[in-house]
Amino acid sequence: RLQANKAAIKAMLVNRVGDFGLALGIMGCFTIFQTVDFSTIFARASAFSEPHHYFIFCNMRFHAITVICILLFIGAVGKSAQIGLHTRLPDAMEGPTPVSASIHAATMVTAGVFMIARCSPLFEYSSTALIVITFVGAMTSFFAATTGILQNDLKRAI
Repeated sequence: RLQANKAAIKAMLVNRVGDFGLALGIMGCFTIFQTVDFSTIFARASAFSEPHHYFIFCNMRFHAITVICILLFIGAVGKSAQIGLHTRLPDAMEGPTPVSASIHAATMVTAGVFMIARCSPLFEYSSTALIVITFVGAMTSFFAATTGILQNDLKRAI
């Protein structure tokens, strides 16, 4: 089916945006902490929370932990279909119901939530990232509830 193929391509491209953010976040962790081991990163995070640890981009300074947290969050947004990268989710339901249910309930959507929960000790050192996460989550909840009310197709409403 042509529509299912278009939906698959769209889902793949939107997921690559999230994957790119996740990859940059991991590279940022390695650049700052010299490791990607969670326990080491969490132990060293307090030392890098001061404002004199930063990334320079276009002659502007950005707090290093905030940049890393935002990039990791972009990866989670791509997997969890939060607002901004949500466009793939309604079209991804083109497949058979059991397949779409197992993919989205068991793996894809919950992977972003798990990553944010797993990295929460790092997120504690960036109040800006926590505000962004709260705002995006609230906007996604409002948007999903509003569009769910207006849907006629049950698979799209869920």
